Amino acid sequence: MTQYDLILLGAGHAHLGVLRRWAMFERPQGRIALVSVGHHAWYSGMLPGLISGQHAADDCRVELAPLCRGAKVELIVDQVAALQADTRQVQLASGACLQGKWLSLNVGGALSQPTQSGTAIECLAVKPFESFLQGWQRWKDDPAPTAIIGGGAAGVELALAMARHVPHLALFCSGRLLSGHNAGLHLRALGHLRQRRVNVREYCPISHIENDQLFSEQQAVWQGARVLLASGAAALPWLAQSGLECDARGFVNIAPTLQSFSHPHVFAVGDCSALPGAMRSGVYAVRQGQVLANNLAAVLHGTPLRRYRPQRQSLALLATGDGGALLGWRNWSAGGQIFGRLKDYLDYGFIRRHQWQG
Repeated sequence: MTQYDLILLGAGHAHLGVLRRWAMFERPQGRIALVSVGHHAWYSGMLPGLISGQHAADDCRVELAPLCRGAKVELIVDQVAALQADTRQVQLASGACLQGKWLSLNVGGALSQPTQSGTAIECLAVKPFESFLQGWQRWKDDPAPTAIIGGGAAGVELALAMARHVPHLALFCSGRLLSGHNAGLHLRALGHLRQRRVNVREYCPISHIENDQLFSEQQAVWQGARVLLASGAAALPWLAQSGLECDARGFVNIAPTLQSFSHPHVFAVGDCSALPGAMRSGVYAVRQGQVLANNLAAVLHGTPLRRYRPQRQSLALLATGDGGALLGWRNWSAGGQIFGRLKDYLDYGFIRRHQWQG
């Protein structure tokens, strides 16, 4: 068993911010490792632009090895199989076992999937991104009618990006399209989707899949062979089995210091965590990264911790698949090419900040 002072599990937005800060400034003392499923960290906000041809793959991801070298952190490319919070042990898919005095989780989540009977429909999830991109390339080379499950920002952006490549595209929402966003953004998104001939079904939750049909309760609502899963986040199963206190959905309950309520030696941020007021989106994870970097250094040095306070509002920028974007802020909305350029500026800026030479 390999011993560490701190193990970072996952290369999410918050951990990228921690590594960048340590690469730029002095990192805390001790042996530190990052466990990542791949050699790159993909930036989810640029995925629709990659699908629509606005970006290349290398534009949308951060190479981890140079960043880890700059931060003096060991990079371990492997997948977490299990975590034992009481003993601070991490079991990896390769069979390796790690133990850390402190642990930090930024592992994201899975995607909710309806129960399925039969194999007539191929279900492709947008995460993990590399698997999705491989599957999407197959679909793009052999177009067929497709349904997208999920009416949030990801579902809308992917529908607009895919529309010109896919015949007869349908988008299913469990409630209102872009629930949680203002009415103006909702109407603008509906207009763009209808212009691209996307069949939008609001208030039509998909309960299960039977053979080649999607069902909402007992009613068949769609028939085809391909379904893209872009629904809400689901917790990774090993979190609830770790001994950490989790909420009813399996996400780790954390305090404002970003520490687990039940195991203070474990930090959790991003989509795998549960904190009142903090949404599961990259915007919130990036802000959490600033506090997390301070608090990880604090526990290793024995200094006071900071508290994370979620912002009350966040800016929404949704790519429209044609170089433009829709913007939502409080009760205001807008759209056009200028907002697409703004989104590109912010997205490329994120990648540039975390690309490290050396």
